[in-house]
Amino acid sequence: MSMTPLRWLKLATWLLCLAPAAQLGWLTYIGHLGPNPVETLEHGTGSRALQILLLTLAMTPLRQLTGRPEPIQLRRTLGLFAYFYMCAHFAMYLVFDLELSLPKLGEDLVKRTWITLGFSCWLFLLPLAITSTDGWQRRLKRRWKSLHRLIYPAALLACFHFVWLVKKDETEPMIYLGILLVLLGWRMPWRNWAKGILGAQTST
Repeated sequence: MSMTPLRWLKLATWLLCLAPAAQLGWLTYIGHLGPNPVETLEHGTGSRALQILLLTLAMTPLRQLTGRPEPIQLRRTLGLFAYFYMCAHFAMYLVFDLELSLPKLGEDLVKRTWITLGFSCWLFLLPLAITSTDGWQRRLKRRWKSLHRLIYPAALLACFHFVWLVKKDETEPMIYLGILLVLLGWRMPWRNWAKGILGAQTST
């Protein structure tokens, strides 16, 4: 049975999203993670989580710009992969930095702002990952869309987690924050106002 273009697109999305994990796994296996392997793994998984999260948010503007349904059909997969890398990032911090110590986690949550921001982001996205199925969407009905708007504050927390974490060159986290602000700005009501004004001017 031949695959439809959408199935090929979904397969390509899976392969592209899994590629960073495969690369980190291979580098770990051959011992080429650099002088600070833990930092390389944590930064690698954290960066991929944020990148895919922003890509998830970009699907709605892409759908509106292209008029194609495929971006929306890929959005759930991208969102789950973003959370997958976020969980991997969090797990490495728990295992390597805290040695699975919950008291140490509590101390970090109180003392280190970037840890508080990152953990809050992870908590915000947890119910979204759990309720990402069609079954949950049918159960929650209108509440499902309201719940999944938590992705917006979660993305802000993720960006500020990165900004707060970096102590020297903030170029990379500020780029991500700028992209996020553009994506959030796209969703603001001013777009509808602008369309109304342009429409009124055209008709006169």
